[in-house]
Formats: sequence, C-alpha cells, structure tokens
Amino acid sequence: MRKISSLLAGAAALLLPTAAMAGTHDPMALQIKALQDDVAYEIIEGLTTEVGPRQAGTGQEARARDWSVKKLKSLGFQNVRSEPFMMPTWVRGAETATVVAPYPQKLFVTALGNSASTGGEGITAEVAYFDSLDALKAVPDGSLSGKIAFVTHNMHRAQDGSGYSAFGPIRWFGPSIASQKGAAAYVIKSIGTDYHRNPHTGSTGFGEGIQPIPAGALSLPDADNLERMIKLAQKSGKPVSMKLVLTPQNLGQQESGNVIAEVVGRDPKLPMILIACHLDSWDLATGAFDDAAGCGIIAAAAKNIKDHGQPLRTIRLLWAGAEEVGIWGGKAYRDAYRDQPHAIAMESDFGADNVWRVEFALPEAAKAVSDRIAASLLNLGIGRSAGQAGGGADIGPIIADGNLAIIDLQQDGTRYFDLHHTPDDTLDKIDPAQLRQNVAAWTTVLSIIANSDADFTMPVKQ
Repeated sequence: MRKISSLLAGAAALLLPTAAMAGTHDPMALQIKALQDDVAYEIIEGLTTEVGPRQAGTGQEARARDWSVKKLKSLGFQNVRSEPFMMPTWVRGAETATVVAPYPQKLFVTALGNSASTGGEGITAEVAYFDSLDALKAVPDGSLSGKIAFVTHNMHRAQDGSGYSAFGPIRWFGPSIASQKGAAAYVIKSIGTDYHRNPHTGSTGFGEGIQPIPAGALSLPDADNLERMIKLAQKSGKPVSMKLVLTPQNLGQQESGNVIAEVVGRDPKLPMILIACHLDSWDLATGAFDDAAGCGIIAAAAKNIKDHGQPLRTIRLLWAGAEEVGIWGGKAYRDAYRDQPHAIAMESDFGADNVWRVEFALPEAAKAVSDRIAASLLNLGIGRSAGQAGGGADIGPIIADGNLAIIDLQQDGTRYFDLHHTPDDTLDKIDPAQLRQNVAAWTTVLSIIANSDADFTMPVKQ
C-alpha cells in the first residue's frame, strides 16, 4: 500500500503540483488522502464492538441504528435520521444435528432464516441424499414423505464470487422444493467455501401454498462427512438416519429501520447520488465483512468529499435495515423516496478486500465521465470491466423503480464466502490496507460524479 501511495503522489505531482491548484475535489489528491483513512475502520470497529450482532427486527439492530445516528452526526453529516418500518421477524433457537445410525456422531448445524421448527423433541428420520438441486427437483412430489432431504454441492472460491449465484438456489429455494416433495426437514452443505466447522446461515423462503419445514445448513466438513457416511452405508443397504433439532420462532411484525445521512450539494436541482450499505447482520457473528465494512467504506468516502468542500450534487447515504432477511430496508427506501430525483446508485456489500474492477451502467451522454473514472482508478490497480453494472440488494428496488444509472466497484471475493453468514465474520478479518484501498476507490468515484453536471438519465427500457 505504501508503494501505491508513492505512485499516486508522484503522478499527482506531475499532473497537478498541488491540490489547491487543482481544486478541492481533485481525484488524485483525494486518493492520496483516502489511502491514509481511519474513519472506515473506526466505524467497523464501533459497530462490531459497541453493538455486535445486529439481526433485523431485534433490540440489537435498534441499538445499531442509535449508534449510527450518533456516529454520522459526529462525522459532520447533514440531515441524519432514523426511519423506522415494520417487518416480519424470525429468530433462531436450539440447533443440533446428530447421526444416530449407522455411524453415530454429532454434526454442526445452524438454522436457515425462516426455517420452521422441529419442536423441542426434534425429528429423527432417514436421510435422502441428493448431489444437486436438480436431482431433488427430479423426484416425484410426495416421494420423500417422512425423510430429511440433504443436498450437497461443489462451490469453489472465485474472485468475482460467481459460485454464490450458481449454488445459492440450494439455500434460497431448496427447502420449498423439499417440502413439495414431502420431506419432513431439509439440510444442506453450507453455501460457502471455508473448511471449518462453522455452518453458514442465510435466508430461505417457501412458495405460496407450500408448508414451511425445518431447514438447516451443515458446516462444510460435516456435510462432506455425511455424504461419505451415506455412500458407505449404501454398500451395506443400511439407511443413514439423523436427529435434527431446530427451534426457531416467528415473532411477527417488529420494528426495523433505515439510517439516512447526507452531504448536501450546491445545486438542489441536480438529481442526487445514492450510496448504500446494510446495517443489519446475522446473529452468529458481529458482521464485520457483511456489512459493517460497506457502511465504513461509503461513509469514509463521503466524508472525504464533504471535508474538501461542498460538492455540486447531494450525496445521500443509506445504511439499510433488514437486508439479510428480505431487503426490507431497500424496499422501504424506494417507497419513501421514489418521487425524489436520483442520478446514480452505488452499493458496498461484498466485504473489505481490494476493489479490482469497475463496471458501469451509464448513458452514452456520460461516457466522458465513465472514461475519467476508469482512468483515475488505474493507479489503485482497478481495471475497467466490459460487463454491465448491476447494483446491489439495497439499491435494487429504487433502481428498478427509477431506472437509475449504476456504478459498481467490484471487490475481490476470493475469501468472502469463507466468512459470509458464519461465526467467523469478525473484526480481525478486516485488512486495514485493503480497506483503505476501497475508501480511495469510492472517494475517487464520488469526487467525479458528485461534481459532474452530466446528464445521467438512463434510456427508457423497452
């Protein structure tokens, strides 16, 4: 990171001898400053240490909103407020899984969000093994009556995190499919890439008219062990049976909320820039990567812009609530602000490792802006992708509603799914140097788009 700082300093000296000569929002000068940033880490440390886990709809998430309002005010942001909304709330209970025959031993399991309960006595049943979600789909409806369906996969680490979209449906839709097939319960190999006995939670859902069933995720080593047991037992014609205890509860409608803050621009007539993260986390850990890091990154970058003079456009920060359990915060933001003009939306929700590429979904009229951004990010090791920016979960609703322009700063996801939704998502996993590179990238982009009067209106979708 010192090498990057030196290169940036040299480039800035050649192109623009001083920040004063270039103006207060010169991207190169702001990059250099951002590479020394401590604000992002402060925010992550505060959320993980002073608040801790922040599951949506709980008192911990409410404490996080209170903490966030105070913090954002102390950093000098304007119009800081908490905006509550109601949402259905699910909380976990007891969680155990035990193979009872023919190879008795304990497995590590966690309930998936929205799982039904087994009841305190649990369910003991034969395990029906499937090597893919397609294999589960292929069996007849009702054929798994009284059994625990088990689906595995072969997800690998990838810089772009593409394995999640490929194998995520095992968690997202698998329990509903298993219920339709008649299963009494459903377990999966966690949708992750680490080999620790840390199961990965995450939300699931059940289709209309489908009876919810207990659904859990086994740690990757335990799932692999269960698969070996099943294959070994098949040779002797003995079924593997498991006792599963999951006792989550649905608490009904509880309060969640978004935290909003702004850097007010000089021209209120220009559509604003929306930058987002999500404040909630799962309850298994303190949510450093997912997504205190995103909140730290966007706030630090926006503060850098604010501290160097009032930008042309307003920058609005959305620290969304209840993302993990249904994107309730993003939907609430859309409903509250769909009539306010937005120009561009951006989101940080993929950890804190280096940004490695930038993607755009901008109109042709803003090509010069995207070219300038791409050139300005090269010194940070960030290349331009030919792919189209798609945004993130929390900005998705307002993008879809308003057909907004998007810029994605894609982070290196190689280790993200080692930590995602696990007990390991803790502050020590944050690399301060890589975090600062994120802040520098975001600062660069915001310095350009928040001071541009380009027309970012996207063409009407056909």
